[in-house]
Amino acid sequence: MSTVLHRPICELLGCTYPLVLAGMGGVARSGLAAAVTEAGGFGFLGMVREPVSLIRSEVQIMRARGVQRFGVNLIPAATPPDLLEAQLQVCAEVSVPVVTLFWDLSAQIVTRLREAGIVVVCQVGSVEEAVAARQAGAHAIIAQGCEAGGHVRGASPLREILPQVVAAVDCPVLAAGGISDGRDVADVLALGAQGAVLGTALMATHESFAHPYHKRRLLAAKDTDTVLTDMFHINWPRGAKVRVLANSVTQGEHGDPFRAERVIIGDENGRPIYLFSTDSPLCSMTGDFEAMALYSGTGVGRIAAIVSVGERLQSIIAEATEILTKQAELLTPLNELLEAERAGSRVCLLTAEEAKDPELAALVKDIQRDEAHWCSVLTQAIVRLGGTPSSRIGSFNERAMAIPDLPERLAFVNRGQGWVVKRLRELLPQVRDQELRDQLSNMLDAHQTNIDRVNASLQAPPSK
Repeated sequence: MSTVLHRPICELLGCTYPLVLAGMGGVARSGLAAAVTEAGGFGFLGMVREPVSLIRSEVQIMRARGVQRFGVNLIPAATPPDLLEAQLQVCAEVSVPVVTLFWDLSAQIVTRLREAGIVVVCQVGSVEEAVAARQAGAHAIIAQGCEAGGHVRGASPLREILPQVVAAVDCPVLAAGGISDGRDVADVLALGAQGAVLGTALMATHESFAHPYHKRRLLAAKDTDTVLTDMFHINWPRGAKVRVLANSVTQGEHGDPFRAERVIIGDENGRPIYLFSTDSPLCSMTGDFEAMALYSGTGVGRIAAIVSVGERLQSIIAEATEILTKQAELLTPLNELLEAERAGSRVCLLTAEEAKDPELAALVKDIQRDEAHWCSVLTQAIVRLGGTPSSRIGSFNERAMAIPDLPERLAFVNRGQGWVVKRLRELLPQVRDQELRDQLSNMLDAHQTNIDRVNASLQAPPSK
């Protein structure tokens, strides 16, 4: 088991790895949800607008396979009130462990589910929604970026909304939107998420209930082949946007999607599938699949094969574990740099107070401010990598302050900055995270500049 992936959300949901199956309507049936849970993740059944009889039977199948921890995804805004009431009742009756809610928040429903002993997870598209969901009693939040396939609530990229939601709520946060592989998982964990929600990556598996046509289209697609549109709207509130693969509908080949006339393009066991509806192609359907909603997230270009759930999750787990392990190995040198920068900042602060020459004092103050800045950058980077910033001051401080002559002390400070430059050059090739690479590269350049400035000052003739 990969302990480096384990997060508190695993205890809340009851899973080994914080990899969660998105509750995709129709696609996330018991075969897929159970396979995800059996592979160590957490499976949600996508039960939006589904009859109570199907919820009962799917729950029974899950338990017959020995799966005790799973969830059900409900979407009140897209469900007739009478059916929603029946769905809520059956979730309580059969003791569904977890329920996910999406779209319009209902504090009353959150309270009702909590009172039934059900863990409540709310998916949101903004910080405001996240705060409201937490205040309503949600146990956990899913921050959805606009890269997500299917219905998209907000307009913010995941890298933007995720850290904001993490900072705004005092509960576990999962990340959703364009997550396809282990690198994506490692990235969202570094941004503060406790886990990742996977949709497209798990739709493209043998166990998903998506029609083979839909799966083939996913394999053929590139990241740039998805579009965000409100054309697929029947069964959902007007204006709700979905991310799908471009097709004849998104290209405008079927006329006005909001006209009153309804055109049947498919069938599911006697239920008509309408053009412009939110139904995606399922194994139980027949019809014109090309004109249906072909849901897909922006990470689709990295899906290269239809494989089993176990194989896909093991690949993601292995890749994420390797990346996170290497990131953890960075914590020791980053803390060493932090201690050195803190020592350098303190030395420069005290030296600036002693300096009689105004120009020298100004130079040392500049360097002190720079050192303090890199202390902040390193602290944030260590926290982002899941580490604890050191509170120590490097021994460089005492050794430097033991030198009474200021020019000699500054020369010693320069040797310390030279050590930082050398350490950064050794460290940079090991850093895969682009943001951290850029920060450390800028830090290296800043220290080299400060070395040059101090050297120039030491070589200048004394001011008269």
